[in-house]
Amino acid sequence: MKFDALIIGGGVSGMQCALVLGSAKNKPFAKPKNIGIITHQRASHLQDALFNNVLGLPPKTLGKDILIEGKKQLSSLYPHVKQIKNEKVVSILEDVNGYQIISNNNTYISKIVIIALNYSKPFTIIGLDDLIEPHQRANPTKDRIQLKNNNHLIREGLYCCGTIAGWRSQFAIAAGSGASVATDILTLWNNKRPTKVHDKV
Repeated sequence: MKFDALIIGGGVSGMQCALVLGSAKNKPFAKPKNIGIITHQRASHLQDALFNNVLGLPPKTLGKDILIEGKKQLSSLYPHVKQIKNEKVVSILEDVNGYQIISNNNTYISKIVIIALNYSKPFTIIGLDDLIEPHQRANPTKDRIQLKNNNHLIREGLYCCGTIAGWRSQFAIAAGSGASVATDILTLWNNKRPTKVHDKV
């Protein structure tokens, strides 16, 4: 299966990136794009999180509920974004058409890949080994990692967002990181004209 953009990771940053990309569906430059997200995120820190300090979320919102509701929101509002479940990415390799993404079940080709995984070890995706470095904003005693990047961009067509991009593990920061990557991609698709997407009443 071929994609124009494939997100790897269904946590806060990955889902927010998918929602923003999906919301551009009526824009001429985004309408023909094939977007996907591999939502397997067994180790997400959201599983054990409780939120009282996030704007727009009712107090005592559980992170595990956000994971469930986020997938429902994406499929309800933007069903054209393909959700790929129960697959773990094994390798990401450069390809003449962009990148070849191999999971435990399938092989995908995508022009753009967004890594939205958490910052915990071990990080075992073949092809990204030389990008791993100590996390610059996490407590050093936690031994967290990030991927080398410049404002989310690793190299042409390859992005990262959330904690794996070097941001702190805070809900709003992770969501903003995913949205930032999405708007960078939309800008690229829109002939590099600065682009953002807001739904209106």
